Amino acid sequence: MDDDAEIIAEFLVESHENLDQLDRDLVELEQQPDSRERLSSIFRTIHTIKGTSGFLAFNRLEQLTHVGETLLSRLRDGEAVMTPTIAEALLSMVDTVRALLDAIERTSRDDDPQVDVAPVVAAIEGLLAAGSADEPATDEAAAGPDVSPAAPAAASSTPDPEPVVEPEPAASESIERRAVVDASVRVDVDLLDDLVDLVGELVLTRNQLLQRSSLSADLELVRASQRLDLVASELQESVMKTRMQPIGQVWSKMPRVVRDLSHQLGREVELVMEGHETELDRSLLEAVKDPLTHLVRNSLDHGIEPPEVRTAAGKPAKGTLSLRAYHESGQVVVEIADDGKGIDPDRIGSVALERGVVTRDQLARMDQREILGLIFRPGFSTAAQVSNISGRGVGMDVVRTNIERIGGSVDVASEPGRGTTTRVRIPLTLAIIPALVVGEGLADGDERYAIPQANLVELVRIEGDDLARQVENLAGAPVLRLRGKLLPLVSLAEILGGPAPDGEALTVVVLQSDEVRFGLCVSTVHDTQEIVVKPIGRQLKSLAMYAGATIMGDGRVALILDVAGIAVTAGVAATQQEMSDARGATAADLTSLLVLEVADGRRAALPLAAVARLEEFPTERIERSGVAEVVQYRDGILPLVRLASAIGLPDTSDRGEQVSVVVHETNAETGGAVGIVIDRVLDVVDVAVSASQVGRRAGVTGSAVVQDRVTDLVDLEAVVSRSGVSA
Repeated sequence: MDDDAEIIAEFLVESHENLDQLDRDLVELEQQPDSRERLSSIFRTIHTIKGTSGFLAFNRLEQLTHVGETLLSRLRDGEAVMTPTIAEALLSMVDTVRALLDAIERTSRDDDPQVDVAPVVAAIEGLLAAGSADEPATDEAAAGPDVSPAAPAAASSTPDPEPVVEPEPAASESIERRAVVDASVRVDVDLLDDLVDLVGELVLTRNQLLQRSSLSADLELVRASQRLDLVASELQESVMKTRMQPIGQVWSKMPRVVRDLSHQLGREVELVMEGHETELDRSLLEAVKDPLTHLVRNSLDHGIEPPEVRTAAGKPAKGTLSLRAYHESGQVVVEIADDGKGIDPDRIGSVALERGVVTRDQLARMDQREILGLIFRPGFSTAAQVSNISGRGVGMDVVRTNIERIGGSVDVASEPGRGTTTRVRIPLTLAIIPALVVGEGLADGDERYAIPQANLVELVRIEGDDLARQVENLAGAPVLRLRGKLLPLVSLAEILGGPAPDGEALTVVVLQSDEVRFGLCVSTVHDTQEIVVKPIGRQLKSLAMYAGATIMGDGRVALILDVAGIAVTAGVAATQQEMSDARGATAADLTSLLVLEVADGRRAALPLAAVARLEEFPTERIERSGVAEVVQYRDGILPLVRLASAIGLPDTSDRGEQVSVVVHETNAETGGAVGIVIDRVLDVVDVAVSASQVGRRAGVTGSAVVQDRVTDLVDLEAVVSRSGVSA
């Protein structure tokens, strides 16, 4: 119903505007009956209202406009000439249409008994039947629409207007009319663009005043600048909303594209569209229209198989093509997915070699994602023959070029035999974006650069001994061990052509570009600002690491970094692949451990795989069964084992009102479990354990250095067996 209400509201707004124009055109046509251009315009307007009325099932409105359209058709074809009688009948039709639209606005239906269309329809039909413009008008034609209770004709039948004039409904109708018709206004796009440019300049000025006022002792200046900051932000947000439009406007023609192309190719396709209300900037909407259309055509041509092929493969004869749009990390993500045959990387590689897109050595060094990316290379096509749909090797490269031109990205994921998903990421707007300002380049790091916040994950500061312990070298490339994972590092100073940073501290900006995550090492971090994006000159367009420029608060220019371009320039994707290979080679050597404190600061570690759950119980819930401590747990009885006592340490775990318990399942099939009582959990780590025999005893296999502390390695099976408890 929400969608229907939105369609009806748009129909009402457009129709009221058309009716206002019709009044003027009909009056001018009466004065200039030979104006073919004006007559054609009137005919098209009535035809549009009639067509939409039929679509929305407004039958009386459709009937009224149909007879009016027929009379206009006679005038247009020269079968009748414009006379005052015909002009009066057409103007009466316009008034009745307007009254019906008001009724639809109030009730969402056109069967309001207060609006009687029969007299006007009869009058026009009488003119059509007479076939002569000189025929005198019937009394119904002269009467016009019967719109009670506020019609002027009814008011003139009595000197007392009170019984027939009801001002309150008229006032409410006026209010209702304003709610729909006057709630929107048509504005030229160029005017909106100028307004956005002016707001951009206002934001720049706002930033300059904020920077100056932060150094001023004038309290009134500070207050005024803060107020300006608030107003400018709200104005900016409002102006940006005027340019935002739903992506459904681009998708509106997709059903027709899919229908025509599927018939042409002999496919059976069901189109599913989700997120049509997702909004983005109008300029971007226009920019992505053609790329999205091409991706849809490509899915139908290369993805979804003919029905007989799908049936033979065990799939439904009808394929599914889905379009999905949603917001993520300050961007709009559009997914075009099909359940077709997918993309075979081996086929892509062999075709790329045949067509000279890559060399054999280059192909050998590519991973699967890079091989799939070859479909975006100029001149690449897997089509066996050229058709009017594909085969010329143009299209996908233009898709990527157009998407990247507006600051977006496109990538493909595919599984042979199962389908393909193309994911397009688009910024919400190109005009004003939030960014992190960093410093680099000069001795004091005062050469500033802006990083879009859409790519920002976190900030990390590493100092002292942590620097030597967490920063390593893998295949000659620096990496950061961050929370158990390796993160490739890129020095902003180095990619700018300067020397590598050399200090006792490291500031890392963790960035994400599509599937690639890396750390950008910078000299200083300033603050976050809303920046106005300005295009860079053609001299710098060849440098992939710059996305644009902006003017800072002090009037200086700062370049905006392109995170995806930096990743490519620094070869981060290759570094990540090497790290993945290294992780795969050493995965068997890494062990996940749950690090515990068991007694007076002593540390122990359990294999994480042996831990089912972590629980806390009030001390008063602990009971005894014989010599064993137990607690009622999940409709059963959970025996407890004091870990400190079991491995020969003094037991301190019963201090306090709560006890911490690690639940260890001794038999997953029967649900048997034992609770290991500890002091507290410290951490979960993935480490390559180098066990020492030092400290080996009952329940302890040895010891190891974990997080720079000597830690007992607990043998849970031995602990449970030695305790004598039975689950």
